[in-house]
Amino acid sequence: MDTSIKDIDSYIRSVPEDMRERMEKMRSIIQKAAPKATEAIKYGMPTFVHHGNVVHFAACKSHVGFYPAPSGIVNFAKELKGYTCSKGSIHLPLDKPLPAKLITAIVKFRMKENEGKAKGKGK
Repeated sequence: MDTSIKDIDSYIRSVPEDMRERMEKMRSIIQKAAPKATEAIKYGMPTFVHHGNVVHFAACKSHVGFYPAPSGIVNFAKELKGYTCSKGSIHLPLDKPLPAKLITAIVKFRMKENEGKAKGKGK
């Protein structure tokens, strides 16, 4: 993990050139889906934060890693058929377009989830 990376712009500049456009596209999709979220670097990855972490994403060797927390995966299990997923990650293959509608839906779900938790805590 490169601790010198302090923002998403720096992260994107640090990835291989052939991944930069895809990382910018991923960022743009998330920004549009979560306009209230702020950007950060957490766990060495671009992160969007709104009442806690909403989603992370990362450039990987053979895919874009998308990390919407386990709830983001469980609640979209049907739509995620055909993608490699683990408890907290979705692998978005490099040889296919980013699924903008699916990413948007997951991000919006996570925003609502975090807002609901914040209301429950009286924030």
